Amino acid sequence: MATHVADNERLERELAQLMEVEKFPPPEGFRERALIGDLSLHADAERDLEGFWARQAAELLDWNDEPERTLDESNAPFYKWFEGGRLNASYNCLDRHVEAGRGDKVAFHWRGEEGEERDITYAELHRDVKRFANALRARGIGKGDVVGIYLPMVPELPVAMLACARIGAPHTVVFGGFSPDAVRERMEFSDAKALVTIDGARRKGKTAPIKDAVDEKLADLSSIETVFVVEHTGVGCEMRDGRDVWFAAAIEAADEDCEPEELDSEHPLFVLYTSGSTAKPKGVLHTTAGYLVGVAFTHRYVFDLRPDSDVYWCAADVGWVTGHSYIVYAPLANGATSVIYEGAPDYPDKDIWWEIVERYRVTILYTAPTAIRACMKWGAEYPAAHDLSSLRLLGTVGEPINPKAWLWYHKVVGGERCPIVDTWWQTETGHILITTLPGAQEAKPGSAGTPLPGIAAAVVDEEGNEVADDEQGLLVLRRPWPGMLRTLYKDDDRFVETYYERFGKTTYLVGDAARKDADGYLWILGRVDDVINVSGHRLSTAEIESACVSHPKVAETAVIGQHDETTGQAICAFVTLEGDLEGSDELTAEIREHVAKRISKIARPQRIIWAGDLPKTRSGKIMRRLLRDIAEGRELGDVTTLRDPTVMQQLEGKVHERQASGGGD
Repeated sequence: MATHVADNERLERELAQLMEVEKFPPPEGFRERALIGDLSLHADAERDLEGFWARQAAELLDWNDEPERTLDESNAPFYKWFEGGRLNASYNCLDRHVEAGRGDKVAFHWRGEEGEERDITYAELHRDVKRFANALRARGIGKGDVVGIYLPMVPELPVAMLACARIGAPHTVVFGGFSPDAVRERMEFSDAKALVTIDGARRKGKTAPIKDAVDEKLADLSSIETVFVVEHTGVGCEMRDGRDVWFAAAIEAADEDCEPEELDSEHPLFVLYTSGSTAKPKGVLHTTAGYLVGVAFTHRYVFDLRPDSDVYWCAADVGWVTGHSYIVYAPLANGATSVIYEGAPDYPDKDIWWEIVERYRVTILYTAPTAIRACMKWGAEYPAAHDLSSLRLLGTVGEPINPKAWLWYHKVVGGERCPIVDTWWQTETGHILITTLPGAQEAKPGSAGTPLPGIAAAVVDEEGNEVADDEQGLLVLRRPWPGMLRTLYKDDDRFVETYYERFGKTTYLVGDAARKDADGYLWILGRVDDVINVSGHRLSTAEIESACVSHPKVAETAVIGQHDETTGQAICAFVTLEGDLEGSDELTAEIREHVAKRISKIARPQRIIWAGDLPKTRSGKIMRRLLRDIAEGRELGDVTTLRDPTVMQQLEGKVHERQASGGGD
């Protein structure tokens, strides 16, 4: 114990010294070996945007028919990329590598939660994808039919996605941590024709029945004609005659010959639901060619990828866009070897990530600041117990990273020899837009970096005018990019209203506050709408409020995000109860579990504050800004415009009382 204390004290002193360093250049020797060692690509894109992206499309992908036109801006904001081109994402991720004689190369090192290991080659993945594509077709699923996927991090997940892409059936993946209610909602809205799910899911040594829980919610959903079930844990589940099919049996019975569909460049590849500022999730629609060009380009150059020697690990979940883009489509398109890990970062112990890095000789690690902060809390002794010398580049994603966590990552994990790429992007953008190119630019701890080649990002005021350096404003994108969402599924009006109504049809409103420094580096300051970022997961306050209010004892709820050292933001719910009911610890637990069941465990309020009433304007609008001020301990200022200003005094007392008691966490 004394040794650990001394080590931690020394580390704290060293981190304090590093805090004085504002810029970190590429490590010695990295620039000389990097794929990009200067900013000439930026200049190329500025001179000729369409020519730049046309060259990337030709270099990165194989086409059945070459594009006739790079960008169609005639119907902004409904942009089209690589018109006239025809291709297939599955072919680009698998067939071309196998045809080039690289079928024996490992596509994925899969590690199960209980230590199981499988090395899946490109040839094996190719075989299973073709067979499952035929299994889908055998059940009447074809081009344009939506297929839902609700799986944990098992090898069948990328197989299902790529099989859908092979036949032109858009997939909609639901994060495995979401509830069956969320699955039902997304399948119903998408008119999904089939669902791929699993018997049970494992988490930290426990197994949850998934198939039976989903069945309860799909009972009356007529659009679902087939449910494919992966047998993974051995948990028994009911199989409905005529509808349910075992995944392995479907693959075994299917023919291995399945030619990929030649698809239009704008053919839908997937729909992925993300939280918005209303209770209704947004179905972000991505199409084939532009998305694939964008993810392949950014994966290759942001991570300085060497497919022949790198072992790449994106420690995200495929249920989020990071997993779509940087676990499945980009690494496979680039012919990389990747790691997929099924379990939690602290099971069976807090060194499992570092054991995996050592075991597979991982060279590139891409993870979230939340995970880094958790590792910091557990202690540097866990990474120190393993050989991490294979690492040569580190990345972060999902939320801004605070400088101390950046420096800990740099020193403890990277050994001060690995550049860190802090990446900013969204579900909607499809791929990374802002970062530092590791061989060409200095990194600033806490800053996302600068726009990538071809990306026109700006910080503007409420009228759309660029603000001065170091002034806070709204982040916008003033030029289209290949991987951008094309619309919101079945809701073009909401697409325009959400992203393009504020500043016109050629300026994309990001929804984040930001500032730009004198060097052109962007600092992302957080959301400006009612979306909370918990551990990199974007959650709608309206959706959480709706779930809270659906509890029979809850009359009204207002949800806000609070700063949290571990998760970035924490969910705080101000709850008004029905009638004369009074709050209690038991009711707090009941409401939290109710929200978990309706949405997900990650959506559970960390704090619940009982409120006799909520601060409202005379028109009845809840003033969440004032609730944030109370929760963060800021001065409230003038509240005389409220319908009942005394509400704020009562709530301040409740918050202070809760803080004093330590309750609600």
